[in-house]
Amino acid sequence: MTLIGRIEEKQQLDRLLNSKNAEFLAIYGRRRIGKTFLIREHFKRQLCFELTGVKDGILKEQLQYFNQEIGKRSRKSYECPGSWQDAFQQLEQYLTGLRGKGKRVIFFDELPWLASPRSRFLQALDHFWNTVLSRDSRFILVICGSAASWMISKVIENKGGLHNRLTSPPIRLEPFSLAESELFLKSQGIKNISHYDQLILAMVMGGVPHYLKEAIPGRSATQIIDNVCFSKTGLLRNEFERLYSSLFENAERHIEIVYELAKHPQGLTRSALTKVYASGGRLTQTLRELEEAGFISTHQPFDKKSKDTTYRLTDEYTLFYLKWIKGRRENGPGTFLKLSQKPGWRAWSGYALESLAHKHIGLIKQELGIEQVDTKHCSWVHHANKTWPDGAQVDLLLDRADGTINLIEVKFSQGPFTITKKYAEELRRKVQVFRDVTGTKKTIFLTLLTTNGCSENVYAKELVDVSLQTECLFK
Repeated sequence: MTLIGRIEEKQQLDRLLNSKNAEFLAIYGRRRIGKTFLIREHFKRQLCFELTGVKDGILKEQLQYFNQEIGKRSRKSYECPGSWQDAFQQLEQYLTGLRGKGKRVIFFDELPWLASPRSRFLQALDHFWNTVLSRDSRFILVICGSAASWMISKVIENKGGLHNRLTSPPIRLEPFSLAESELFLKSQGIKNISHYDQLILAMVMGGVPHYLKEAIPGRSATQIIDNVCFSKTGLLRNEFERLYSSLFENAERHIEIVYELAKHPQGLTRSALTKVYASGGRLTQTLRELEEAGFISTHQPFDKKSKDTTYRLTDEYTLFYLKWIKGRRENGPGTFLKLSQKPGWRAWSGYALESLAHKHIGLIKQELGIEQVDTKHCSWVHHANKTWPDGAQVDLLLDRADGTINLIEVKFSQGPFTITKKYAEELRRKVQVFRDVTGTKKTIFLTLLTTNGCSENVYAKELVDVSLQTECLFK
């Protein structure tokens, strides 16, 4: 399998290879995102030792796997170590016997599982780095973990032994963009699938390579999703429970927040979340852990203070699972083929496309010709009250430093989107409510982002200032 995308990450890894010093790198990101593949593929010629932690493995088991790996690498027989201190002494003996001047990579994968409580792995690793690896310019130490919050607290922001040990900025590996997903699908033999179908896949799988790998050539997005999510052996049928339990301790707290955010596509403020999640201190920590793992995002509401920060659930698989898979897993094959024909799917897909648009703001700015203009983006909702009795909602608001605001309506449709008389009245009212409630004096451009363009009728000519197509999100 070819290494797709990851341009900036590969450049950073190349800098480590060209460094004249010993290097220490941490990489983290959600489960199935391709962290291990990136390191193995990019460092395949330099990788001299690799050890992967075992979930819930006891110390003795982890050391036995270490013993097997060092024996395989060195082609020597070592006594199974009784502690990580003994293990690293054996590793030192093996590494110092390696010949040549080129870089050598030592890779510890799923570090949180290796560094179990009372294992003293981190203390031994810190001592090994200080006394052995840091003194030999040939070595690159790479540590990797899916549990983002653990990696940040125990390594990246650690105030103890590993504090300031990293020599390179940590890599947070993100899901593929739509363009990278397209390249990945092509590398898997999925060459003739339309951008429309790719958007549908993205609404379910996000840009997670391991999920996208389940796509089968010659099948539509609907067929692929039906197989992956509803067949008995489908990868995503039971992924939800595995996903959260593998990333978070006491994952019930995280799932509780995710459930609540799933009910509110436009997001919730912290104060609103506090009403349903009473423990304030834990709420802060849990929200941060979800954000670092890429499941939620934060947005500053238009013309509001920082305390009103809005939290949105933005993980595509989680959103799809809670809406469409949960409670339907036993229905079996054919379930999504039926669901995708119902109005509920078409309505929900609009919200899903909106979430994808938020993740590709840079490309939307590029299409608008404002790459160099500072902007803030968010959704906007006004709930009817006595002062302003008309409620209104904006899918995506782009607040620009050049005195302009793009109010972006996101529309997912199989053919060209048509503005009807009824919808035209809604758009006029929406723009007016926004002006009245916010009191903005900025120029407002009503903007459409559609999958297949907008039909040119009298209402489109009157109301739409800018019409964009989702094709721009694949650049």
